[in-house]
Amino acid sequence: MPTASRLVAAVCLVVLAFLVSGMVIDNGEEGKDYGYFTYVNMALGAICGWKIMGKRAGRGWTAGINNGLTGVASLLFWALFVQGCYRMFDLAMRNRYGGPFEAVMAIFSIGIDYGKQLIYPEILVALAIGAVVAGLATEQASRKWR
Repeated sequence: MPTASRLVAAVCLVVLAFLVSGMVIDNGEEGKDYGYFTYVNMALGAICGWKIMGKRAGRGWTAGINNGLTGVASLLFWALFVQGCYRMFDLAMRNRYGGPFEAVMAIFSIGIDYGKQLIYPEILVALAIGAVVAGLATEQASRKWR
């Protein structure tokens, strides 16, 4: 059921995914082609905002902040997983793995490598502030537009 809180949560996480993806690209390897990196992360932000944050709105301000932190954590998990799967599939098509188990295990090692790119102070601060703002905005939307 579409609600204002789901829409606000989705928009907040889309904006946060756009900003953080830009920061990751700026801090990443120079000359690397990131392709659809930003668009995939924005789509994941919309899905996480709608499905995870939007349905948990309306439980109070503290729960709203926790909701924002949960939404951003789930966005990070799914973004790392999807980007890791894409990179693994790309490498698998070049016959870089000895078998399917090695390819599946590579998803997690690639995700960890991508996660290391998030450990910059400006990215961590942006994620923390974005989580709190998204949670509070979702809570406010839930209270205002029932």
